[in-house]
Amino acid sequence: MPTAPDDQRAAAARALADADWPAARDAFRAALATGEDPEMLAGLADALWWLGDIRQSMTHRERAFSLYRERGDPLSAAALGWLLSLDHCDNLGNTASGRGWLARTRRLVDEHALEPLRGWVLLLEAHVDADPIVSERLAGQALALGREGADAALQLCALNQLGVALVDQGRVAEGVGMLDESMAGALAGEGGRPEAVAFTSCNTLQACTSCADVERAVQWLRASDQFAQRFGSPYVRADCRLHYAGLLLAIGDWTQAEEELATAVRLTRGSLPVLHGQALCALAELRLAQGRTEEAARLVSGQDGQPWAATALARLHLRHGRPHRARTILQRGLAATGGDRLGAVSARELLGEALIAGGAVAEARTHALALADLGSADGCEVAAAYGARLHGRVAAAGPTADVAAAREHLEVALAGFVEVGLPWEAARTRLLLAHVLREADPDAAVDEARAAMTTLDGLGARSDADDAAALLRALGAPAPRPTGGAYGELTRREQEVLDLLGEGLSNPEIAGRLYLSRKTVEHHVARVLSKLGLRSRAEAAAEAVRRGREQVR
Repeated sequence: MPTAPDDQRAAAARALADADWPAARDAFRAALATGEDPEMLAGLADALWWLGDIRQSMTHRERAFSLYRERGDPLSAAALGWLLSLDHCDNLGNTASGRGWLARTRRLVDEHALEPLRGWVLLLEAHVDADPIVSERLAGQALALGREGADAALQLCALNQLGVALVDQGRVAEGVGMLDESMAGALAGEGGRPEAVAFTSCNTLQACTSCADVERAVQWLRASDQFAQRFGSPYVRADCRLHYAGLLLAIGDWTQAEEELATAVRLTRGSLPVLHGQALCALAELRLAQGRTEEAARLVSGQDGQPWAATALARLHLRHGRPHRARTILQRGLAATGGDRLGAVSARELLGEALIAGGAVAEARTHALALADLGSADGCEVAAAYGARLHGRVAAAGPTADVAAAREHLEVALAGFVEVGLPWEAARTRLLLAHVLREADPDAAVDEARAAMTTLDGLGARSDADDAAALLRALGAPAPRPTGGAYGELTRREQEVLDLLGEGLSNPEIAGRLYLSRKTVEHHVARVLSKLGLRSRAEAAAEAVRRGREQVR
């Protein structure tokens, strides 16, 4: 029997409240089949937003905005105008449209005295203003109105935006304290709205990226796992998704990073050219790390001159023996994007590597000193680690190489990358250290190369793993052929997952044991089943037991 429209609306509202986004989407669409309704359009837009279909979400929000205006409901219209402003700025990268929707929202608030939304308008003005001094003032005003109106969600978001403004001013310690406080409250449900978690999470991730505080970003990434299990990833915004993928790549969760980047490429294709280009170049960086050079070259084809393509293009030129071309691209890219310090520190080290390859060792040393100064001035461990590694490269370069100094610098860099939790960079540093010690201390070189190869092979870093294996063979040490995640062979992480399946652990238990998200574990389990030709977890458990018995023999 057909469902009555009221029942459909009730079902849609329940699904939305339960954060069952696919069910909510389908229920709202069914309710809208009988005619347009702004509440149903707004609800459908919310469900689509959480499902990552930003374009369709915005289309429905715009239509609902118009219908609310026709109905004479300026409060509901202004609330949607606020969301549309944020979508245009952060998802489309269209600041002009975003500011237009912000002005429209502000006018509705002023004309109709919509005091509950005044603080939210100030918050958005703080969010889109490029001047951190102005942003600090506006966020402070929004925070005061949130307290005055007992609006917990506004208080958390405004406190978070205030923290971002302080970080952008260089007042990092003060700012990250506010980021931590707002994240703790939002994840605890104080704001009562999942959108507050999305806003604070994306802001916090980007602020941590800007000040290169990877360790803090990783900790909040793990803390948001429970939220993600119920509502989905809070890193939904297109720009935020790219930062999220970059962080996943840095901490070694390459499976999830690849999925996020593939999603970003798909969502931005044909509609968001700037973000699409950034997503393609980020995916190219991953492909280069995986040793898939030709695919990386195809991804960045046509991106010459774009600042976001600088590191991927430079790495390609270095692999093909063109250090002078890499140097030019990186210098231009750093001049255009100096604000992103996490990206800048790795790009500056890469520039130093290009300078050394081109014979400009003294100039590379100046970049190593600059990175070291940045690390000591701001307490930025990542910058210090990159600077120490570049110092190591400089000391090891040329006919007057100082092995002892190079070793000392590389040991400092290795400790820094391990402390922050960047396994790929730590493994690359070990490999570089092994090359430096090849003649002076071959036994230590073997140890470093073997440790590097284990991590690199587990990540799927094919080129670096092959380099480690070749060095081991040159040193007369046994070197198993790197698997690199090839079909039919398990990576180190997949083998760990298989072993835990053999112990009868569930996905949540495996996630807890390995410090991974449940979604990542699901991907690993699926890859294990696919690679081994198994049909179920039970077969995987039996295979794990069989392999264990063979090892005992």
